[in-house]
Parts: sequence; structure tokens; C-alpha cells
Amino acid sequence: MVFKRAVIILVVLAAMVAVFAACASEEDEGDGGETAQEATGSRLQAIQERGRVVCANNDSLAGFGFLDDAGNTTGFDVDLCRAVAAAVLGNANAVEFRTTTAAERGPSMQSGEIDMMSRNTTWTSSRDATWGDFAPTMFYDGQGFIVRKADNISSALELEGASVCVLKGTTTELNLQDFDTQNSMNLTIVPFEDNTSANEAYLAGQCDALTTDQSGLVANASGFPDPSAHVILPETISEEPLGTVVPHGDDQWYDIVKSVMAMLIYAEAFGIHSGNVPSAETGDTAIDRLFGLSGSYGQDAMGLKDTAAQDVIRQVGNYGQIFDLHLTPLGLVRDGSRNALWNDAPCTACPKGGQIYAAPLR
Repeated sequence: MVFKRAVIILVVLAAMVAVFAACASEEDEGDGGETAQEATGSRLQAIQERGRVVCANNDSLAGFGFLDDAGNTTGFDVDLCRAVAAAVLGNANAVEFRTTTAAERGPSMQSGEIDMMSRNTTWTSSRDATWGDFAPTMFYDGQGFIVRKADNISSALELEGASVCVLKGTTTELNLQDFDTQNSMNLTIVPFEDNTSANEAYLAGQCDALTTDQSGLVANASGFPDPSAHVILPETISEEPLGTVVPHGDDQWYDIVKSVMAMLIYAEAFGIHSGNVPSAETGDTAIDRLFGLSGSYGQDAMGLKDTAAQDVIRQVGNYGQIFDLHLTPLGLVRDGSRNALWNDAPCTACPKGGQIYAAPLR
């Protein structure tokens, strides 16, 4: 009798375990379903429901991401975020900017709390693997050095034994370490958490040189008390392709951000700017397709309006307009540089001679 009772108890316990396992399995399947939903567009849905795009940015790099005299977030990278907001919400100002230090960039992307990052960020293989997905390169750069003119240094190879200010947790710091090792420079590397601190330390004489992207050196020098007292050395010690990044796991959102960058690039290639965006068919197949007037490049599949590019270009401008507004005043030149549009190839839609290029919208 005792034996039978024990058997019954064991059977009941086994049944309870089976039920519990089934419930757990259903919960796991439910979680998997949510993840799959995220991968097919739940981030877009969340953005539309909240009414704004959350964008990680810089607020202390002139030209790229900074606060203007009125306290507004502005710059080249900032306008890339605004372009995405115009595409998905119809309002380029529907952006929540989250100032992010260089060291915070990876964790902020991995957390999934940021919809996109547009913060003078270099595309590398390790970041591609662990941070998120990189959209087309929007600015080609390379790392250099700035020194005080009074020190009479004309080459980075003359910096042996020098102290160099650099941003912590960046490719810049890694490149500096490689440059030091490869050339036996015996440098003293002095890392800082943010751009402002690095600049202040350099200006205070705590470092003999400051290193960052060439564009950043130009931007920083523009804010120095006497820019003419400093010189950017001629060497470029790295490749720094800069662009926007989105978190892993949502292919639809990645496709949207890539396509918005392409809208900016192709609008300039086709001669369309914020003042002449067409609202009726032009007879030019490529232009009509871009602006949703005839044909499609997959807007419906991405969850965009057919005319999304009209909102983007009217409200933000094309790639060239964004560049000229924020970067040309710093002295950064496009003509003849890698940041001109792609090759001057023998076809009607292939202007003009640089590396700014995106997958065709068709």
C-alpha cells in the first residue's frame, strides 16, 4: 500500500514537472517570438509610438556634434539623425539626443536603448561584431596630430619621447599605441574621457601633442584661443571611415537607416536640394523613384511612406548641403577629397570623383 502510494506521488510529481516544463517552453517561445518581431520592425513601431528617434551624439565637436549659442544640438552627425526622423516620423526635429562619451558608445549600443548612433564613430570589424550594424560611410577621415607651432615640429616622427593627449576607449588610442610601437617612439599616452578635457589639457601644456581624426583636429583648432599658434602635422596614421550605427537584431530598422543615408547621397547626385524637391513626376526615372512619384525602391517593405525622401530632403537637405552647412565653414574641403561623390564614371548618373556612395535605391 505504501509502495502504491509512493508510485502515485511520483506520477503526480512527474506530471507537475511536465506541465512546468511546457509552460517554460511556451514562455521561451514567446520570448523568441518577440525577438523575431523586433527583427522585423518592432523598433520602428516603438519609435512611431513614442514619437521620436533616440540618437547617441557628441555635443563638443565643432561641425559634427555640438551645442550652438542657443543651446541647440547641431552639426553634420546631428543632421544624419534628423534625416532619419524625417523619414520615419515626418518631422526632422522629432529626435531625442543623448550625449555619449567615447567610452560609453559600445555599451549604449549593446543595451538597445539607443535607436541609432551618429557620433564621429569609426567603422571597424570588432565594432561591427559587438556594437551594431554600420550604415554607409558618410565621412572618410584619418588620424593625425596637432602641436604647438613654437615647438618647431614638422613631422609626427619627431615626437619621440613626447606626451600625447588622446580620447580613452577609441580607435584613436589604439592607433596611437600601434604608431608608438611600430616606430619605437617611447610616447607617453595621456588618455581623457571626453574631447573637451583632452583639448583643455593640451592647451594647458599637459601634453606635447593632441591626436584625433584630422577633421577633429581642424574642428578643435577652430575653437582654440589662437588657432594660428598650432599646426597639424602632415602624417595620417590610420583609416577612419565614419558613419551611423544601429543596434544588432532589427534588419528592417537597419535597412531604413541605410536607405536614408542613400537618400541624402543620391539627392545630391541628382541635383535635388531642399529648395527644389519634386512633388510631381519629372520624367526622370531615378528621381521619380527616389521621391516616390513613380516606381519603388522597397519603401513599403521597410515601413516607410513612398514619399519619405521628400520629407528628408525638404527638411534636412542633401548630403552636400549638410556638409556645406556644418563642415565647410571649418575649412574642410570636399572637392578632390574622398568625401566628394563617387567616381566620375562614363554614365549619366555617376558624378563626380570621391568615395561617398550608397547602394542604388531601386
